[in-house]
Amino acid sequence: MPAPTVIDLTPRSTALGGSRKLTGHLAKPAGPGPWPGVVVVHEAFGVDDVMLRQTERMAEAGYLALLPDLFTDGGTRRCLVPTMRAALSGRGRAYADLEAARTELADRPDCTGKVGLIGFCMGGSFALVAAGRGIYDAASANYGQLPKDIDRALAEACPVVGSYGGRDGMLKGAAAKLDAALERAGIPHDVKEYPEAGHSFLNDAENAPRIMRPLLRISGAGPHPESAADAWRRIEDFFAEHLKS
Repeated sequence: MPAPTVIDLTPRSTALGGSRKLTGHLAKPAGPGPWPGVVVVHEAFGVDDVMLRQTERMAEAGYLALLPDLFTDGGTRRCLVPTMRAALSGRGRAYADLEAARTELADRPDCTGKVGLIGFCMGGSFALVAAGRGIYDAASANYGQLPKDIDRALAEACPVVGSYGGRDGMLKGAAAKLDAALERAGIPHDVKEYPEAGHSFLNDAENAPRIMRPLLRISGAGPHPESAADAWRRIEDFFAEHLKS
């Protein structure tokens, strides 16, 4: 499959009050469309080869996949902190940028009009908050921090599939709390914790800055292929049910 194509989302983001400049990486499935769309939300480390491969993976599964670079307008150093704050607050230009990506997909003639959202790490937090906004057809949250008022945030959420690592010290008990909140709200869901996995276990390679990697390894963060294989199966089955049907 060819590498994702870089597209300009700036007109949409500026019209929505988002970033003054926004690029995205679009990956298309093989064969004739139309296909459902999926917005891919990157980790705190930004767009890198690992996140591009996650986008390609969604395309290989039959989705028109678009990865917006939330750090386009300023770079990682300037954008990281405000973007992470926005993830949990539910406010900020990053949400306008995600909406720019969603509408880009929905308006394309090769999209069925159904659009899902998948997020990793920081992106997982965005996925949980965005799931409750009534604009997505399904959401996949992977080791994302939970909203503070989780019942309010997920009261009218779209179907959610969530994956967490039992060795993720930052998110102890998050899977159980998310599962219970979705159950209370009556939202279709599939949430699972993988005991042997840590943070970022769905990645197929280490992608943190090299100086951070020894510490992250000690904390259990990083690829865990066995858990990732099961999580990807669940994500693809869940999305097929809610986006392709």
